[in-house]
Amino acid sequence: MKPLVECVPNFSEGRDPAKIQAILAAIREVPDVFVLAHESDIDHNRSVITLAGAPDAVVEAAVRAAGKAAELIDLTRQTGAHPRIGATDVVPFIPVHGITLADCVALAKKAAHQIWERYRIPAYLYEAAALRPERTNLEKIRKGQFEGLREEVLRDPDRAPDIGEPRLHPTAGATVVGARKFLIAYNINLDTPNVEIARKIAKTIRFSSGGLPFVKAMGVDLRARNLAQVSMNLTDFEQTPVHAVFEAVQREAAKYSAGIIGSEIVGLIPRRAIEMTAESYLKVEDFSPAQVFENRLEEALLAAQAPSASLAGLARPFLEAVARPLPTPGGGSVGALTGALGAGLGQMVAGLSSKKKFAGVNPEALEAAVVAFRAVSERLSAAIDRDASSYESVLAAHRLPRETMKQRNLRDEAIQRAFEAAVKAPLQIARDAAEVFERLGQLEPMSAPSMVSDVRVGRMMASTAVRAAVENVRINLESITDASFAAKARAEANSLSARIAGDSVTAVKI
Repeated sequence: MKPLVECVPNFSEGRDPAKIQAILAAIREVPDVFVLAHESDIDHNRSVITLAGAPDAVVEAAVRAAGKAAELIDLTRQTGAHPRIGATDVVPFIPVHGITLADCVALAKKAAHQIWERYRIPAYLYEAAALRPERTNLEKIRKGQFEGLREEVLRDPDRAPDIGEPRLHPTAGATVVGARKFLIAYNINLDTPNVEIARKIAKTIRFSSGGLPFVKAMGVDLRARNLAQVSMNLTDFEQTPVHAVFEAVQREAAKYSAGIIGSEIVGLIPRRAIEMTAESYLKVEDFSPAQVFENRLEEALLAAQAPSASLAGLARPFLEAVARPLPTPGGGSVGALTGALGAGLGQMVAGLSSKKKFAGVNPEALEAAVVAFRAVSERLSAAIDRDASSYESVLAAHRLPRETMKQRNLRDEAIQRAFEAAVKAPLQIARDAAEVFERLGQLEPMSAPSMVSDVRVGRMMASTAVRAAVENVRINLESITDASFAAKARAEANSLSARIAGDSVTAVKI
């Protein structure tokens, strides 16, 4: 297996699914990088994305994500329960396979320099990458948060960034970049809204205050759920296992007549940590095997390493992904793939036909068709992920809390934005598939007679892709409350359906 590194960037945005999807899109543009998980929290107003892949590719993905976050997140307006100094707040690199912690230190420094050079966002180096002992701990770097640090760096050289000028980016702040071992982000929710109890417990159990080794902890006010939370990072779960932390919090909570109503894992967790701790004992809420790091990584690698010698091997990862009992990828992604296959057939036929001599056929026109089919095929291929991501945003919005009127309003707004994106994605698929359908119709008279069947199969695929996309538009429009938006989308969907109404190849007679 080639060297693999993990990166878990944290972003100061957890309430707008569209912004998170834009950051994810920036990461997914980089080859050899796999997004293994992403989670958002409305109270913390924070999102955590787990990615893995080839070392240099992961660095590039993290840097691009930081640039996109700087475009979208304004810390002068952002608020949340979680402390932060940057739009991209922290970027740790973690060795997975064939790479050392020292290698990850070099990657961290490379990423930090790139973030400064490209976006003028200064960086601090922490954990194994720290240049100064007092900056090993993230909490010390983040003291005062964005608002306090913004003023201190101007007058105190000891607070100046390690990389970049001694001033923060006006809206994106600074980024903390480092290298570390695998960390488990683990939160325990108490059956009390009294955040002071959570803070006292956090102070008792964290190592910096004389508590458990390899445990960092703070008390957080979960206003959306009317609860207090002990939010923790476990930096060496083999030395201090998860169940030992749970027991310690439980003991301390009892001193204040409080109990535990549940715990949660943010991001992924190593298989070994689960083997050491019983799921039922921890009361982990909504735990799934998909949260196990190795399981998700193996799934991503399996998809990437499908045997090229077998056509069935190339198709199998996607077929298995569709067949899983999960909502994505679904009909929208299948429709996008169908349209891309139609475009691929058009590209193949145009390319082969351009090499043959036919009376009245312009080779330049066939070469132009190859270029056009390639372009639309790439758009439809990208839409496979984009459609799945748009529906994942709908699911994420539905999971937002709704106990108070303010929470319900925020949740309703997020759901509407997510559904609008879930309408726009298949609309674009329908546009591109309709283009494929029409271009294939223009290609048929120029094609070699032996390949006319390929052209017609391609038109069937494109026609099906339009129908599939319009069906997805229809179902998502049922949840849209903006009448103007719905009317425009419905009109365009009907217009695209009309463009394939003359499809004469769906019924084949021989």
